[in-house]
Amino acid sequence: MRRTRLFAGGRSRGARRPRIVALIPAHNEAERIAASIAALRRQRRAPDRIVVVADNCTDATADIARRAGAEVIASEGNRHKKAGALNQALDRALPGLADEDLVLVQDADTTLWPTFLASAIEAMDRRVGAVGGIFYGEGGGGLLGALQRNEFHRYAREIARRGYRADVLTGTATLFRVATLREIERARRAGRLGGGTSYYSLASLTEDDEITKAVRTLGYRTVSPPGCGVVTEVMTTLPKLWHQRLRWQRGALENLRDYGWTRVTAPYIVRQAFMGLSVVFLTLYLVFTAWMLARGRPQFSRFWLAIGLIFVAEKVVTARGAGWKGQLLAGTLAVELAYDMFQHAVYVRSLWDMARRREERWCAT
Repeated sequence: MRRTRLFAGGRSRGARRPRIVALIPAHNEAERIAASIAALRRQRRAPDRIVVVADNCTDATADIARRAGAEVIASEGNRHKKAGALNQALDRALPGLADEDLVLVQDADTTLWPTFLASAIEAMDRRVGAVGGIFYGEGGGGLLGALQRNEFHRYAREIARRGYRADVLTGTATLFRVATLREIERARRAGRLGGGTSYYSLASLTEDDEITKAVRTLGYRTVSPPGCGVVTEVMTTLPKLWHQRLRWQRGALENLRDYGWTRVTAPYIVRQAFMGLSVVFLTLYLVFTAWMLARGRPQFSRFWLAIGLIFVAEKVVTARGAGWKGQLLAGTLAVELAYDMFQHAVYVRSLWDMARRREERWCAT
């Protein structure tokens, strides 16, 4: 019996080769934009156009992008950050594209693996509406950067375990079918999807998470094939990481609240519930450990020691892709526990903020 490929391309023999337009929204990314453009030019299947969307830039982003060979357009009166800039760019780009053409949306602080576009096109069958990247952390950032790299490798491992299904079409890089983007816009205008009347929602803190749910609500699959790796920025300070993760977590929770319980959102809601349980269980474990130490003569049962060993083993095994240094870091129980507690604090704070200010929207960059 003939084996089938994991992802079967949707183009028939002799079909027109789809055009690819790459959109890079950028706000003051002079230090990184050239590297992002260069990585696009190294693609095995290079895009036909590279367009940098300069959004309220006050630095040399636009000039550097032009020197690197990209087209540059400037957003006009945009007050909706990345989503607003992308909607303006898509309004300009899509009229000249056919439904079978493709649009790559990627962050300006991200570089794509040379295999990204070729792998994404190969994964595009009729049921796939968009292909997201698998992101890895760039070097540097000290201990905090190493912890994020371990976290990203674990997420990549989880994607592989799920058969390369993309639960989030990451903003670092996602390839959309033009027909899918047009269908999203029609659905928003008809009121079947919220978030405004354009492609990206203007009501969400995390436009990439929301558009994933929009694509899947319309009946399409979202995937992240193994060749679609990207390397992205890591946060180098704790305040920056807190700000980033609070936006991610709060945005994810608000999107679930706005969509409600559906066949698409049910697995996401269950995962958020399990996150809440993990907060409770880790808190209980730490409280019990502190209580035992406070007694002066700690006597840990085999059960509690086994839990600690399982925790360490899981962290080490799942960080395998980060190399021996990453695994060595993963084996330090105290550091990994501290990082997990940080993530749990973000989750609790997000719930608290939603309960107190249900209609608040993200104002910071």
